[in-house]
Amino acid sequence: MTVRRVLKMGEPLLGQVAAPVMRFDAELEALVRDMDDTMRSLNGAGIAAPQIGVSLRVVIFEVADNPRYPHVSPVPYTVLVNPQLTPLGEEQAEGWEGCLSVPGLRGLVPRHTRLRYRGFDLHGAPIDRTVEGFHARVVQHEVDHLDGILYPQRVRDMRNFGFEDALGTRMTPMPD
Repeated sequence: MTVRRVLKMGEPLLGQVAAPVMRFDAELEALVRDMDDTMRSLNGAGIAAPQIGVSLRVVIFEVADNPRYPHVSPVPYTVLVNPQLTPLGEEQAEGWEGCLSVPGLRGLVPRHTRLRYRGFDLHGAPIDRTVEGFHARVVQHEVDHLDGILYPQRVRDMRNFGFEDALGTRMTPMPD
């Protein structure tokens, strides 16, 4: 088990656009294992390679009995390489988000409610899914990391951004 240090907001790599993955090999498998170990050790819903210091277009995500997200439907474990997102319609909803790279803080973030995502799995097999609700939110959040965007940059009203313990009851459960 290799738990890596998670880069925090302000570290330059988190503001860069990540490079596409060119090879599906043992090196990619080792990266994904480290991402998985790190995400699980911190009860994350997902993690992107740049968050552990690797500037490649790889994200993983899963939500199943996660104590940080007790009110959401499960999201299947997914390794998504070189993702492409296509919003399905203009509808957006705001939901509270947190991030392993922005520990202890939450913000109310608008996201598309439905989208299609495409990319590849760990072995290069194509993935093509249409999702909505929290699943769509998680994918958008993680893919933002690959484009050098952290969720606080998407918060519309900074009165809806702060420390979890200070926001307290203002945070409603995330939409499902």
